[in-house]
Amino acid sequence: MKLPYLALALCLPVAGLVSAASTQDDSSSSEAAALTVTVVKPQERDWARTIPASGWLAAWHEAVIAAETGGLRITDVLADVGSVVTKGQELVRLSRDSVLAELREQEAAVASAKASLAQAKANADRARKVKGSGALSDQEVNEYLITEQTAQASLASEEAGLESQRIKLDQTIVRAADDGIISSRSANLGTVVSSGTELFRLIRQQRVEWQAEVSAQYLQEFQTGATAVIDGPNNEKIKGKVRLIGPTVSTDSSRATVYVELPKSAGSRVGLYATGSIELGHSPALTVPESALVFRDGINYVFTLNEKNRVARSRVDIGRRQGSEVEVLSGLAEDSDVVESGGAFLSDGVLVQVEKASQ
Repeated sequence: MKLPYLALALCLPVAGLVSAASTQDDSSSSEAAALTVTVVKPQERDWARTIPASGWLAAWHEAVIAAETGGLRITDVLADVGSVVTKGQELVRLSRDSVLAELREQEAAVASAKASLAQAKANADRARKVKGSGALSDQEVNEYLITEQTAQASLASEEAGLESQRIKLDQTIVRAADDGIISSRSANLGTVVSSGTELFRLIRQQRVEWQAEVSAQYLQEFQTGATAVIDGPNNEKIKGKVRLIGPTVSTDSSRATVYVELPKSAGSRVGLYATGSIELGHSPALTVPESALVFRDGINYVFTLNEKNRVARSRVDIGRRQGSEVEVLSGLAEDSDVVESGGAFLSDGVLVQVEKASQ
């Protein structure tokens, strides 16, 4: 009757061992995931190669509008700073009274010279008719002919003076030298101007350009017509085209100036300091979402996932940025599974739960 009790006693240690082993396995398999993550594959993109640049916004060409005649008073100012004008448009009127008086005086001088020439010509014609007849000596004939020539020269001189007075009369109206926008005004009503006095400055054709300074090491890669982007106000991006590459390099900063033409619609203002970038061409880029980056102690990292759903921290070097993506220059394989976000809450080797894999 004691045999069943003995068998039961032998079975109890074996059952205890099995139970202990089962408990250990359950503990291993029930390790909690540190975070639920989404993984992505690095993407191959064709991105523009750009370099940073900065510089002032300036007028493409600036025209100085000045008085061409002097000693006259300004009677009307017809434009102001910011006025959009067209070529030939009236900007300033000068007093014309004295000029008109001088013009009438010169017209009278021309009329007198014409009368003198008519008389001299008539005398010369008679002298030519009687030349050789003995009615007039050769000396007298020559005097009449010389008088005619002198009268002709006098008339030409007076007519030139009349043309000069007409030009002066026309110069009493100061006109725009080209289409554009007035950038400065120094003309004031009642001022007596001198010849050459600056009255206005004009931004020709309303064209503003970005005079961007760039490192001289990139000069060989620049091409006219390349795209440039300026960081405008309110995060606005203003696109332009490289118009000209400066022929000289500053000996102080080793930087060169690149002239970028901007569209009129941008409404850019002369005198602003702007930053941006200039395109040098296109090249392939291995990219990941910017949210995948973890910045610690001045170094960029990403977390990659292995087949056991554990993450590994990898140091990466980054390059270009475009939108929400960033280029990885080194430290990441193309077929890696990268944790898309939340890396700041992870550490090397922890277990994670994968929500989905983005393509």
